[in-house]
Amino acid sequence: MGVRGSQSGIQKAVAARISKGWTQQELQKAAKVGNQAVSKFFNGKSVALSTVKHIYSALDLILEEADLESETSQVDGNNNLNGLVREVREKITARIIERCGTMRVLDMTQSIGLNDIYTSVNILEKITGRRGIGIDKLMQGFDPEQENFDRVGFGEISEERVPGIEAVKRYSKLMVLGKPGAGKTTFLKYLAIQCIGGEFLGDRVPIFITLKDFAETDTQPGLIEFINQRFAESGVTESQTADLLKQGRVFLLLDGLDEVREEDASRVIKQIERFSERYSINHFAMTCRIAAREHTFQPFKEVEVADFNNEQIKTFVGKWFQIKQLSLVNRFMTELEENESIKELATNPLLLTLLCLEFEDSGDFPKNRSELYERATHTLLRKWDSKRGIKRDQVYKNLFASRKEDLLSQLALSTFERKEYFFKQRDAERYITDYIRNLPDAKTDPEALQLDSEAVLKSIEAQHGLLVERARGIYSFSHLTFQEYFTARKIFTSCNPDSLDDKALQSLACHITEHRWREVFSLTLEMLPNAESLLLLMKQQVDTILAEDEKLQKFLRWVNQKSLAVDKCYEQTAVRVFYFCLEYIYNFNIFSIDDFIELADYFNIHSFNDYWYCSGDKGLKGLIDLKCYELLYYENISKFIPNSALADRIENVLDDKIEPHLKQSLQKLRNELADSNQDQEKFQEWWQSNRQTWINKVKVEMIKYRNIAHDWQLNSKQFQLLEQYYDANLLLVECLSSDCVASPEVRQEIEDTLLLPIAEIEKRKNRR
Repeated sequence: MGVRGSQSGIQKAVAARISKGWTQQELQKAAKVGNQAVSKFFNGKSVALSTVKHIYSALDLILEEADLESETSQVDGNNNLNGLVREVREKITARIIERCGTMRVLDMTQSIGLNDIYTSVNILEKITGRRGIGIDKLMQGFDPEQENFDRVGFGEISEERVPGIEAVKRYSKLMVLGKPGAGKTTFLKYLAIQCIGGEFLGDRVPIFITLKDFAETDTQPGLIEFINQRFAESGVTESQTADLLKQGRVFLLLDGLDEVREEDASRVIKQIERFSERYSINHFAMTCRIAAREHTFQPFKEVEVADFNNEQIKTFVGKWFQIKQLSLVNRFMTELEENESIKELATNPLLLTLLCLEFEDSGDFPKNRSELYERATHTLLRKWDSKRGIKRDQVYKNLFASRKEDLLSQLALSTFERKEYFFKQRDAERYITDYIRNLPDAKTDPEALQLDSEAVLKSIEAQHGLLVERARGIYSFSHLTFQEYFTARKIFTSCNPDSLDDKALQSLACHITEHRWREVFSLTLEMLPNAESLLLLMKQQVDTILAEDEKLQKFLRWVNQKSLAVDKCYEQTAVRVFYFCLEYIYNFNIFSIDDFIELADYFNIHSFNDYWYCSGDKGLKGLIDLKCYELLYYENISKFIPNSALADRIENVLDDKIEPHLKQSLQKLRNELADSNQDQEKFQEWWQSNRQTWINKVKVEMIKYRNIAHDWQLNSKQFQLLEQYYDANLLLVECLSSDCVASPEVRQEIEDTLLLPIAEIEKRKNRR
């Protein structure tokens, strides 16, 4: 027959466990009992008598008769207790639903039912900021220089994720830590709703307490007195509350320890500790911002709310727009997948809510992303707390919100320039010290400044979540997007946007070939009231990439020469792009035929075949060149290819109005293929042996009559320069087509000189 611990027996065991500094898991190992036995005992559930003896022995306690209750003596008591639980739950249901059944944040025009929008959270059982790993480990697999690197995976945690509700089941005393806006309060409200609805811990009575309200009650009651006052409003008596607590039938949810004012913190912490010790067999869950946790509650297991993953984002968005407008769901997710810098923010539930609100207003994300990021940082720096009436302690009286933005901007630029995506705490504090020493009434004592900088760092992390501790003593911005945004903001606030001699703009333009700076360029251009100087500086830098290499300048002269031979029904820049991209595909073999050529797309060259149907012989030259290029494609195919494919490709060229001598030469080359036409196997043998020779003959004719298929004899360094040049031009045309402020004349001037050799650019400058 099983037994269970009496209230006094369990409390005695709890006190002994705490005095030894053990967790329940450590006690289980010392007592050598089953995994769930210790948890059952401390939750007042039935266990074997031998289990209790092992627990008491491990704790150096003497087991007394008063420490136990037999199962047979519990039946009538349990019936009465279950009736009490049902009665109290009925009385408080309306109050729980009123307090926890809805959510309304930021600029939502009306509340949403919690169950309609709630997305299950995941829990990390190991706190990320306590990991003993270095920057090298954090940087593994993270390379912003790569075009397709995973931005959303910035600072990704490899720890196993546990469903939040499973963690609450596993640990009877849980401290839920998380960044601002991580969904801690929503999670606690969800637990309260699930409990009162009988879906979770249905034999308990949920009590939801906002610790800020408790701390700021005028009479400063104790926690039990505060609960009695709240329960009395629902008709629950003090004796009923006492019975529930003594029998372990309460699920106490304490929200927002970080929101308690500093002057109240010590008193509130003592109240929680005394209450949790006195009524230890009840279930507890408490929330706190991760960086604000300074006190350790010994019996509580600390866990961390994980960022949303892709599935959680989809679930949240699906629920949000099902309520609002179902047709927006797919469009939202499509737009999000196409813009990873915005998707980064969506991993935070608060910022995901902001994105949904923004999208709901216009059916799209703002074209000007800098304004979106400004609203996101404004939400974290000012709005989130003010909307809930929370006033945080100011660790440095002159460091109000706008100065925090300036500080973060300086920190972002300094670290981004050094490729420091993760930085040591002491380095962050040094940047902060350099900033705050120049504020009014700043301390001059180095030791005092150091203490202030440490406090400022912790407060920015705890209060706003824009900086986070990724491992012990190692920080980063919470999202790479924020580091890029604040870097751009620093450049914007430091520059003279109307001057080509501005050092900040010149310094930025020098990064034109570095892929990791692309977002900074875009954001800076959006912020500038006049982006013309930066655009012109970018164009100057693009032109210098190939300026010193005579072979590559020769290639650009050829591109320009080919464009001048085409009918003027096409813009010359677009024609240059056409030939530049054809060389990329067919001659340099940098892209495959099926690759999407982004630079061509910006000039509406969506289909090379369709692009060249233009009246006049010069217009048709482009189409003939394209067909000739396609014939050269077979140079790189050594595997099986039907003879008819090559013959048909030549016929395709012969159908057009080409030079008689070229026509004669191509017919001769076609006849060489026809010799092997009757036997495919023999043709393949011939192709394997003669492919390069045959293609070289084709190239000779193309160079002679079409001025294409030149052997530029570029080395690997020149190919690298050419790719940098392509990417830089692509960035430039993306910026030209963005929402930045620049006159049509400047935009046209830049576009007209794209892909031109230096000599031609200088010639055009001299004409003006």
